[in-house]
Amino acid sequence: MSLNPLETERYLNSGNIRQRRTEPLYLRVENYIRDLITRGKLVPGDLIPSEPRLSKELNVSQGTVKKAIDNLAWQGLLFRHQGKGTFVSRIDFNNSLFRFFSYGNEKGEDVRIRKVTTDRRLGTAPVEIYHRLEVEEGTELLYIERIGYTQQLPTFIEYSWWIAELVPGLEKEETHIPDLFYALIVDQYDIPIVRAEETLTAEACDEITANKLDIEPRTPVVVLNRSTYTVNEKIVEVRTTKGRADLFSYKREIR
Repeated sequence: MSLNPLETERYLNSGNIRQRRTEPLYLRVENYIRDLITRGKLVPGDLIPSEPRLSKELNVSQGTVKKAIDNLAWQGLLFRHQGKGTFVSRIDFNNSLFRFFSYGNEKGEDVRIRKVTTDRRLGTAPVEIYHRLEVEEGTELLYIERIGYTQQLPTFIEYSWWIAELVPGLEKEETHIPDLFYALIVDQYDIPIVRAEETLTAEACDEITANKLDIEPRTPVVVLNRSTYTVNEKIVEVRTTKGRADLFSYKREIR
């Protein structure tokens, strides 16, 4: 989510100016973030703007922003993920969903990743996708494509297929898809995401993916194939993620 300077200025200049000037600065930041959530500008699963960005846009110190975010996290409205940023949560939001969010930089370090939905549509899919989803060929599916950015650089691309009847309306452009996709699935469609099976490989990048990742065709890319399950061992999504080997890594902690 990017801040609109006019919207920010309008918010800071609205309401009771005298009261707004006398309240602690960290409360102004808290109220600003709350306002974005209340108006639907940020939804559960969204990555909020970085602390330096909020500091600059709201003309307060980073320490003030940090205190506001800490307070909202303590209240359950936000959730901090070390190294990856802060996400919109809810009091009853299932933070265990973050175990499915394990991308990092080329050194394996956690990194802040912004995801942009670049395509979504209803239709059919290759036969392989139907086999992976364990549904009949010809079943209507929802296709979603998202590109992950780090420091404005395209780092990886996700090709995802869902059983369309389980997520009605998700094909519509006006339905916002947050950075943490599964938060939307749990929150709006009441579909618990309980586990995923993954296979990690590598391949030479095809031309279409290469263009979207701004690399040369045939460049090595990391490939992650995922099958996502809800209760009763039902598959709801299959996804293929292709990441630049020079910027992308996948990390899994085993205990």
